Amino acid sequence: MELRVLNYFLAVAREENFTRAAQMLHVTQPTLSRQIAQLEEELGVELFTRSNHNIILTESGMILKHRAQEMLSMAEKTRQELLQRDEELTGKISIGSGEFQATRLLAQIISSFSEKHPLVQYEIYSGNAENVHDHIERGLLDIGLMAEPIDIRKYDFVSMPVKERWGAWVCADSDLAQKEGIEPEDLIGRQLIIAKGEFMKSSIGKWLGDLNTQVKIIATGNLLYNEAMLAENRLGIVLGIKLNCTFEHLRFIPLYPSLESSTALAWKKEQVFSPAASSFIKFLKQYEKVISDDKI
Repeated sequence: MELRVLNYFLAVAREENFTRAAQMLHVTQPTLSRQIAQLEEELGVELFTRSNHNIILTESGMILKHRAQEMLSMAEKTRQELLQRDEELTGKISIGSGEFQATRLLAQIISSFSEKHPLVQYEIYSGNAENVHDHIERGLLDIGLMAEPIDIRKYDFVSMPVKERWGAWVCADSDLAQKEGIEPEDLIGRQLIIAKGEFMKSSIGKWLGDLNTQVKIIATGNLLYNEAMLAENRLGIVLGIKLNCTFEHLRFIPLYPSLESSTALAWKKEQVFSPAASSFIKFLKQYEKVISDDKI
């Protein structure tokens, strides 16, 4: 399965039309059709459902589309690593992060590193804890800002000094808006909006304790802004980590008893890193004491 053919396949999937895809790829339509037919024969599955007007991905085609995107991304990352020169550090560092207060500190660290190595570029991936962990496991990310605890058997890491404070975003005119702290009993019978993923769900579940069954999770998401828009339209109460942002019609109230969590910048122990990523990790280790003292 050649990367060139995978690129052809993705173009057809994107355009949903052989003629348009062929024009974009600067190949003839018969050549493109033949390449896709050979790919289907090689894999032993149909990738497209064809009609007179357009073509649609089959279930097998959807699976290949996802994997092909990953393979081409990894190939490009490898190409960039091989092109790097020893004289001056270049290349790209892939970093994943959820929505944390510690993201501000991560940005400061990247900025400090960039001053020393101005030719290095950064690819920032945003997702929940499970997304970031999965991308690191598959080699799509070099480093991830993840919630602790970290599996020390598989990862090296630098703990961040920032405590993540949990609370509730409620409508400013809600009966809860004047409270100094939100207690589990306050949420009985309420609809909750939380970030997607087991980390968030289990953290909230432990805090609610026996009352966990008396609340309803009406929606999940992976961006606080989207969740806040739902809360402003009275779908429910957002439970999550306090960030450095405000919303006109919402008020953030800390949870009581207080709920806090911590994060760490982590990377796989056995992974082979590019020179740029290796230098960034070395930079992190050198700065570990400064980071722990919150002086960056």
